Amino acid sequence: MGRLDGKVAVVLGAAGKGNMGQVIARRYAAEGAKVVVAGRNEGPLAEFAAEIGGRYAVCDITKKAEVEALADFAQAETGRIDVAVNCTGWGLLVKLMETTEEQLDGLSALQFKGPYFFLQAFVGRMAKTGGGSVITISSASVYALLYHHAAYIATKASADALVRCFANEFGGKGVKVNSIAPGLTESPMTERDMNTPGLVELFRKEYPLGRIGTSEDVANAALWLATDESFVTGQVLQVNGGLTLRRNPNPWEIAAAMKAASAPKG
Repeated sequence: MGRLDGKVAVVLGAAGKGNMGQVIARRYAAEGAKVVVAGRNEGPLAEFAAEIGGRYAVCDITKKAEVEALADFAQAETGRIDVAVNCTGWGLLVKLMETTEEQLDGLSALQFKGPYFFLQAFVGRMAKTGGGSVITISSASVYALLYHHAAYIATKASADALVRCFANEFGGKGVKVNSIAPGLTESPMTERDMNTPGLVELFRKEYPLGRIGTSEDVANAALWLATDESFVTGQVLQVNGGLTLRRNPNPWEIAAAMKAASAPKG
């Protein structure tokens, strides 16, 4: 018997092969949930939905009408939605003084307006049908600063503030709203970083638990938050091996570590 038997779950941001959204969706399906996966690319979504025995919908989180349509689609089959997870994001790395207006507009749409639309759509529906659990993906860099990441950090922080506001207002309707904050995580998006000489070793030193996180770590936390076992709302769960007790490396340390790792031996 699965921990999510009989529940309907939506995971937005699951079009990338092997990405965090897909890992979470696969875990939910394995635990008995009926899963709707969503994102902007129909082909990969259709293939993945068939693989896990779920359904799919095309949705751009920056467009309110599409987010509302996704919620309607997911609710149509059973009349309710029990779990909704937003895994969308853009890991922009640009120096403070070089960040453009276009980049700010893009990040604001994706990581502030989009989560606002997502919370409105899914919290609103859950509040009318007896409750549920809504989860967004934040970042440890909001709490352990990473250089050249300001626009990303600021928009992720704004979504964390929205989580607190929605959790406070809709807890009485049985809706839990939380964020998960990973640190550097092994995933397709970070494959280049993972293969950069010296980089992983430098970051690992700042993790008290001694290793870089994985998408499975995040999925484990997302599963717990999705179950009736979790008596938690309005929180940012720091699923990053203790990184926020310390710090992220700075650019000078990163450059030195990469140079040392690439230097000829002997």
